Parts: sequence; C-alpha cells; structure tokens
Amino acid sequence: MLEVFLVSPYLVNGCTGKMGKAVVEAVVSAGIHIVPVSFGGLKNAGKTVQVGGKDIQMYGPYERERILASILNDYPNLIVVDYTVPAAVNDNVELYCKIGVPFVMGTTGGDRNRLYKTVESSKVYAVISPQMGKQLVAFLATMENMAEQFPGVFSGYTLQVMESHQAGKLDTSGTAKAVISYFQKLGVSFEVDQVKKIRDPKQQNEMVGVPKEYLSGHAFHMYHLESPDKTVSFEFQHNVCGRSIYAEGTVDAAIFLAKKVQSKADKFIYNMIDVLREGAMR
Repeated sequence: MLEVFLVSPYLVNGCTGKMGKAVVEAVVSAGIHIVPVSFGGLKNAGKTVQVGGKDIQMYGPYERERILASILNDYPNLIVVDYTVPAAVNDNVELYCKIGVPFVMGTTGGDRNRLYKTVESSKVYAVISPQMGKQLVAFLATMENMAEQFPGVFSGYTLQVMESHQAGKLDTSGTAKAVISYFQKLGVSFEVDQVKKIRDPKQQNEMVGVPKEYLSGHAFHMYHLESPDKTVSFEFQHNVCGRSIYAEGTVDAAIFLAKKVQSKADKFIYNMIDVLREGAMR
C-alpha cells in the first residue's frame, strides 16, 4: 500500500532542528524521496547541511517563495512537512497556501485560529496536529471519549501530575494540559499550574528514571488519582525516549495526506485522529 504514494516527494522545512532531523531520517528509512531543500534564517542561507545521509540545500527567508514555487513545478505531488519554530508557523502556512502546496504541520504554537482560517480559505490539503505520536494520540482520544461518556465519574478524587522533559522545554507539556482537561470533565479539581515539572537532569535520571542517553530528548508523564478515603488509586503513565514515535507518526500523516490529495477528497483539513481512524499506519 505504501508504494502507491511514494510518487509524492517530501520537503522537510526545519530539517536542521531535532524533530526535523528525526523526520528526514524516518522518511529516508521508509524509502520515500526527500527533496534536498529546506528553509531557514539568514545565518544558514546558502549552506548545505547533511541530514539523514542527504545533502540539503538551505535557503533564506527572502528566497523561499520563489524556490518553493519552482520545486512545486518540478514535483507537482510535493508534500511539505513543517517542523520549524512557533514564531514562523503563520508565515509558513500563508506561504504554503499561497503557493498551493499540501503540508503536514507538526510545529506547535503560533496563532492557531489564524492558521485554520488561512487553510480553510485556500482549500489546500493539510494535516495539522501538535501531537504526532500515533499511540499517544490514541491515548488522548480514549481519555476524551471517557470524559464525554462518563462525566464526573472521578468526582472527589485528588490528582497528582508529574511530567519530565528535556531542560530546554520551559512550558508545561501540551499533552499533559490535554489530559488534565479531560480529568476536569471527569470531575477532578486540578489546575495546570499544579503540575510538577521536572527539568533538572539529575532528578530526571535518579528520581524519574530517564536513561542518561535520553536526557536531551524525552517526554515522561504520570497521572495519579486517589479516592477521598485513600483506599482506591488509579495511575496512568506514558514515557517516551527520543523522537522516533513523533517522526514515524509524521511520515504516516504525510502518506495519508498524499492519499487525500490524489483522491481529490472533499475535506481539506485533517488531524492525527483522522489518520488513525483511517488505519493509515505502516
């Protein structure tokens, strides 16, 4: 089934970042063609970088529209994968929509309302999701379904949430925020500012159990529920080392998107739940 969509080459925008590199490696591993071009700031313009065994030509912000239009002309089935930075999200989406290139948006942040309005008005195909890990998305969907089906079932229970990410991540995990919102619907009184964030590498290794080789890239989450009389407890935990789970999910999202483009689907904007529901996984 995969080979049908190998005719769609992928351009990874943000290939010099940690997630971008992981996605390039996953795309190459899947046997999919990588367009050896990416975009970045002025400091990288004109440089050639090696990612996933491929030489990638970098272009600056003033060249990106011309270059992307030229690439789309050469590769009419092009899919762009975006793992850039939050500040660039909206400008990038406006560019993709102006040129008319389908894209997978894995970058978080930016003005999301503006993002969706831009895509809706352009009729460009896109998968937009802040969480690309397939199994994590399935877990979140399960939590959401439980909250909708059984509101208030954990009323009176207390909740403790601990999350550990690499030291450079200063904000609270978006996944944790989503899970907390579902627990709130389930009747638990808990606010995001009560989350215990672990960012010290020594604590991460000794207290949380993060392997040393993954201190620079991990996502550990624990949610502990306890009944009012402390006789019943529930615990949910999901631990991710490295970035491969997100990279593999991104490749599946791009394959899914290529299928939608080629079939001229009526719907234009998708998320990872759509990818999972269609069984679009390798």
